[in-house]
Amino acid sequence: MLERPARLIVPLYGTFSGVALALGAGECLAARTAADNDPALASLPVVGTHMSPNIEMIAALRPDVVVQLVGRREAATQSDALRALGIPVLDLEVNSFDDLFAVARLLGRLLDRSDRAEALCAQWQARLDAVRASLAHEKPVRVFYEVRYPNLLAAGRDSIVNDIIERAGGVNVVTQARKLVRFNEEALLAAAPDVYILQRGPMNPAPEPPERRPHFQALRAVRQGRVLLVDEARFARPGPASIDAVEELARLLHGEGGDSFCCS
Repeated sequence: MLERPARLIVPLYGTFSGVALALGAGECLAARTAADNDPALASLPVVGTHMSPNIEMIAALRPDVVVQLVGRREAATQSDALRALGIPVLDLEVNSFDDLFAVARLLGRLLDRSDRAEALCAQWQARLDAVRASLAHEKPVRVFYEVRYPNLLAAGRDSIVNDIIERAGGVNVVTQARKLVRFNEEALLAAAPDVYILQRGPMNPAPEPPERRPHFQALRAVRQGRVLLVDEARFARPGPASIDAVEELARLLHGEGGDSFCCS
């Protein structure tokens, strides 16, 4: 941590800019990445992408700290390059709600908004507790979450998606303890999910409806029309909207909003 509160930070992943905005610290954001399309960030300069930030541009902004997501080797290389220029870098992991709460509290301390961070976390926790209470007598629903198709990629157990599913009263049929899991059609048929979720966004821009795909028609979820199309940004990118995703999915899995299931 810094010796004094940060006046300017450069977040290199949308989670961190989203949390900073929720903390009321938008004026502390010096830049955004190309993937950050929140209207509140529109006036900020774009410093490349999460994995390929413009090091020289970031240095010219003279931030007190850069906040980067742990994970890919490319991102770690960029963090090292920034540190070599004397710019502090915080590498943070966000694969669960516990991680998200920890990030909110850390950024709260970093930006001198600890009280606001505690209040925000309390609000989030109350909403999650309300969902849990509402599902106390519901049977868990078996869910498959498609990250990408073709070359089927699924959300594994070490992901915010898995946490969203579980807190919404579901169980992820993908059991591997990884964030992303390559999956084949045979394994999918054997998993037999009750609900098939596919995301739409940069990783899955125009997903073909499952009932039009070879072999997918055999899935019970597809035959029964229990297919959900969700927004990648809300479901797969950790942040304040992750709480919304839990509430939305809980309603869809357990009786409300059934007409949101799609089969075309």
